[in-house]
Amino acid sequence: MKPMIALETAAPASSARWALAGLSLSMLLSSLGISIANVGLPTLAQAFNASFQDVQWIVLAYLLAITTLIVSAGKLGDIAGRRRLLLAGIAAFTFASALCGLAPALGWLIAARALQGLGAAVMMALTMAFVAETVTKENTGRAMGLLGAMSAIGTALGPSLGGMLIAAFDWRAIFLVNVPLGILTFGLAWRHLSIDRIATPARGRFDAVGTLLLALTLAAYALAMTIGCGNLGTLNIALLMAAVVGTGLFVFAETRAPSPLIRLTMFRDRFLSASLATSALVSTVMMATLVIGPFYLSQALGLDTARVGLVLSVGPLVVALTGVPAGRIADRFGAQRMTIAGLVIMVAGSFALSMLPETLGIPGYLAPLIVITVGYALFQTANNTAVMSDVSADQRGVISGLLNLSRNLGLVSGASVMGAVFALASAASDMTAASADAVAAGMRTTFLVAGILTTVAIAIAITGRATQDRTAQ
Repeated sequence: MKPMIALETAAPASSARWALAGLSLSMLLSSLGISIANVGLPTLAQAFNASFQDVQWIVLAYLLAITTLIVSAGKLGDIAGRRRLLLAGIAAFTFASALCGLAPALGWLIAARALQGLGAAVMMALTMAFVAETVTKENTGRAMGLLGAMSAIGTALGPSLGGMLIAAFDWRAIFLVNVPLGILTFGLAWRHLSIDRIATPARGRFDAVGTLLLALTLAAYALAMTIGCGNLGTLNIALLMAAVVGTGLFVFAETRAPSPLIRLTMFRDRFLSASLATSALVSTVMMATLVIGPFYLSQALGLDTARVGLVLSVGPLVVALTGVPAGRIADRFGAQRMTIAGLVIMVAGSFALSMLPETLGIPGYLAPLIVITVGYALFQTANNTAVMSDVSADQRGVISGLLNLSRNLGLVSGASVMGAVFALASAASDMTAASADAVAAGMRTTFLVAGILTTVAIAIAITGRATQDRTAQ
């Protein structure tokens, strides 16, 4: 017997608003944790008298914890109760933020960041899973759009907020700022989220072997994609091989587990598989705007650091502003239809970004970037809505975790793969010393590839939708 979580109806309107506020803060904090530390790496290197490679683990530890644990967190929420696990995740995130701010040495800070990432994995996995229990089905798109907007705000706010806090106080402030916000988030979740009602005990039903194998496999892949900054060395190849072997062992273990972490039969659902694949491809493309943008803006267009940061913040700002309207559009015109519409808009923006900046300069860069991010906001909101709106209550956590995992894997892969495409197209071994013409050539090729990848995503999405339509008939 599966544990039955009797939470099928949305909360009353007044309570739902406060519950959604708590979920939004949860998404904001977990996203803020990714971006706020990046700006402090030079300061942290000086504070701990460490190399830049060493302090990079402050960011990597957080990202690895999220990537490796997010599916397991969603599954555990389905088994043990999403509310209690989300509260535990918020508490862990808040406690770890305090530990980060009080860390006496770099090793302590990295360990605390890993714990903070664990809390963030729970928060990311379960916020989307709670939407069906918080709002009515016809408002699901708006709620998903709001969560997407809060994620973008956290990403965009991190660098500027982190810089101000370091300037006004010191590096410890970029972690301690999460403590009062975490306490507020915990209070809202405690007061307004629906109480878990589990009809049967869930002891002994958590797939520990599958969880360990998946975590090790994802960690090997993420490290292979990040170590060496896109250069494929012996260690990267060994880690990729380990990830391949780990995938085989995980599949073998799941086919024999009495209560598997991921039911492999769910991937027979072509629509779900297509949604996860398109999410990974789209995230790969979006990462290109963050990886390639700084090089192009500084070395081809000649912008200083402050202006580069200002231009790069446009993308997350557009997502933040369009998230809720995108949700309303998805609710009105249909999530599946708007998923494809968002992808079409992204294709147009990607091809435009490969051509216009050379002739139009900064306006030629900003206009396509805005088009891409508008398309991304529409796609992400509609895709998440389409997947989560019809998921059974006992699978919402794990499906939400898989959606977040596909996005994170796309981001991790995009940093490496699209960075490698850019470097090859630029024909430069050292991108910091590449000429403006070389960087422009790399930019053209990279976003031509991005347009092709998004076109492939459209084909996958159409195939998945057609399969679901035939099944419905």
